Amino acid sequence: MLLIIFTLAVGALLYYVFMRKNPQSIPEGDGWWGEGDRRASEVDDEPIEPFKIEVSEQMIQDLHSRLDNTRFTPSLEGSSFHYGFNSTYLRKLVAYWRNNYDWQKQVEHLNSFPHYRTKIEGIQVHFIHVKPGVRAARPLMMIHGWPGSFYEFYKVIAQLMEPGAQLGGFEVVCPSIPGYGFSEAPHRPGFNSLAAARVFHKLMRRLGLERFYVHGGDWGSLIATNMAQMNPENVKGIHLNFFPVSRLGLQLLPSVILGPYLPSLVGFTRTDVERMFPFVKNIYTMLRESGYMHIQGTKPDTVGSALNDSPVGLAAYILEKFSSWTSLGFQDLEDGGLDRKFSLDELLTNVMIYWVTGSITSSMRMYKENLGVNLMSRIDAKVGVHVPAGLAAFPNELMHVPLAWAKQKYKRIVSYSYMSRGGHFAAFEEPQMIVDDLVRFVQCVEKSD
Repeated sequence: MLLIIFTLAVGALLYYVFMRKNPQSIPEGDGWWGEGDRRASEVDDEPIEPFKIEVSEQMIQDLHSRLDNTRFTPSLEGSSFHYGFNSTYLRKLVAYWRNNYDWQKQVEHLNSFPHYRTKIEGIQVHFIHVKPGVRAARPLMMIHGWPGSFYEFYKVIAQLMEPGAQLGGFEVVCPSIPGYGFSEAPHRPGFNSLAAARVFHKLMRRLGLERFYVHGGDWGSLIATNMAQMNPENVKGIHLNFFPVSRLGLQLLPSVILGPYLPSLVGFTRTDVERMFPFVKNIYTMLRESGYMHIQGTKPDTVGSALNDSPVGLAAYILEKFSSWTSLGFQDLEDGGLDRKFSLDELLTNVMIYWVTGSITSSMRMYKENLGVNLMSRIDAKVGVHVPAGLAAFPNELMHVPLAWAKQKYKRIVSYSYMSRGGHFAAFEEPQMIVDDLVRFVQCVEKSD
């Protein structure tokens, strides 16, 4: 009898794992994130208004006062960036910020692309919308993550907009995720990546763009993935430089055990092995580097209160990620290697977008909204991505996902690229590489149509 019960149980498990039918798409649904209850007069065809970034002189004077009165904590001798942002270098950064950084010059640069805002589901959504002036331009949405912003894509947009750009040019829509930068923060709990995907679909429809590509990194990659799952008929393809896969099932254990010794048996390449193993060491690195995620995934408003009150604390918290997520080796340097890949003006402009909008707390809530539930039980975890996908694997990304694993989620991978250099902030760090890989992906998609 026990044997029969055991056999039936194993059979049921195998049927559940291999034969169950998962849905093929996610319902779009609807939502409301404005203040108070949705009124009957609220409509879905709100006007699109031009928007210009402007900051009062009073806010800048307040910033300078706070910078002048910063209380620094001495760093440990020889600690470099291993304890977080090195205070010795932080003093130098603050001195540059206070005395040399030209915010007005950066505002002019930020306003060099046309900005707009429109109300969707009760909140103002900010976005850049640029057109190359050719009829054959391909619509492309580019979505940032944390602690980045729409500014990450400025160099990429510039290249896509150059005369004679690749493939005849792209019509680029680059939004700020609600709660980030100049997009209004949701006024009630629950705004996760699925809600962002729905809002961005509505934005593209409002712009009259029915078929488009989406590029994303960090949270932008999950939002792009959700957009493809939600309305696959509207998304021609998604291009990602960050693509963790949460549901590997029975494939995980043999991959980890056999991968270093018989990589081809589990679908790994030598590059996969070099980037993934020793596996336990890489897991430890992930745990060490993800403390912020546990805080933001549980109590974001607590640390947000401190960061929103201190520009130096905000800069240290954000820019420490631009050090370690660009290269873990930068932790051995007193300056965190920050100027190896970026200019101080670029880094401080990204920080300033958070500071002048007071959006650090609302931006961190994205972790609470997504990680505060069992991700495995969400509908998007059970739905594959059936639109064409292009994946760019950068070597300094904290988590390497081999093609064999990515296939479990992305069912039509038309390009998978092992990038030769670069880390988490790929578009900001290596814009030419992103543009080239994106163009190759689009070419592959359109050749197969």
